[in-house]
Amino acid sequence: MPDGETRTARSDSRFGQGFLTDTWYVAALAADLKPGRLARHEILGEPVLLGRSKSGALFALRDICPHRAAPLSAGRFHTEVSGVETVECPYHGWRFGQDGACAAIPSLVSDQDLEVGRIRVRRYPVAESQGLVFVWMGADPRTEPDHEPPVFPGVVGGPPKLVDRMDFDAHIDHAVVGLMDPAHGPYVHQQWWWRSSRSQHDKAKRFEPREAGFAMVRHEPSKNSRAYAILGGEPLTEITFRLPGLRWEHITVGRRQVLSLTCLTPVTEAKTRITQIVWSDHPAFTVLKPFVRAGARAFLRQDGDMVNLQNEGLKYDPPLLWIDDADRQAKWYQALKREWLASRREGRPFRNPVEPAVLRWRS
Repeated sequence: MPDGETRTARSDSRFGQGFLTDTWYVAALAADLKPGRLARHEILGEPVLLGRSKSGALFALRDICPHRAAPLSAGRFHTEVSGVETVECPYHGWRFGQDGACAAIPSLVSDQDLEVGRIRVRRYPVAESQGLVFVWMGADPRTEPDHEPPVFPGVVGGPPKLVDRMDFDAHIDHAVVGLMDPAHGPYVHQQWWWRSSRSQHDKAKRFEPREAGFAMVRHEPSKNSRAYAILGGEPLTEITFRLPGLRWEHITVGRRQVLSLTCLTPVTEAKTRITQIVWSDHPAFTVLKPFVRAGARAFLRQDGDMVNLQNEGLKYDPPLLWIDDADRQAKWYQALKREWLASRREGRPFRNPVEPAVLRWRS
């Protein structure tokens, strides 16, 4: 009884359709996964069991028992006579190793001949890096990752100063372009401590291609962005986007650093999980932590409210009008997505379509 699970998330280069595959997605914080715990996740519309064995090993399996479809995440760990830790299904006790192979079927009697090891559930490659857990979502379940998860700059990996999560009722493409949209701030985010809605002026920022993405190269923050003032000194910031849905801002103030990382993980075609994480060695994040947390939560929820409002129009499937320069980053994202899928389909290296440019807009 070989594994028959070959269905994978649907790849599609069209905007608002399908997902990017053959790439790493942030599934959880490493601190969320305690030894001996199992957790159910949904990534790209696929049920994923994410677990850490009692010995500390991290693994990910398709969260469906092939016997009667019960979620394996509702089960428990079992230690075999050999000492190997397996996951026991809560329905009939079928046990699966961390490689996905079936290790035991308790209902079998001694003279019943069945090659138990041929029964498998899909195993997803998983990696733990800088305090984050990444899951590789491959187009073909038989393939292994051909690149490592991204490495982020700055003081990453220790206890974060802030973690916030929210689900947007949107396809990841809409969530991504909303995240990188430079012109919505004065209208969606109007807190007095962030900026004045009446303080708008022309901006010009330099962009460069980066690995699987692009960056707004290091620069002084805009004078009408009041939140940077709490850092004191002369802050410099660089904002980077990388496929499939990672955006980070690295701020330096002398020797002090702040890294604000936003991870977009598709749950389904109509839901995207946003995980916001901030690391810093700046004393302001100790003194002002409650205010920073409240501000970050307000930002995410304002964006979430706008997504819900936008959905009122999107349900009619209207054509979308993209303009330069304010929407150029959104255009780059769409070009990056098309090139990623084309390079995987054609079996060739990825060629970044982004060219260096200075973009100008008013906000």
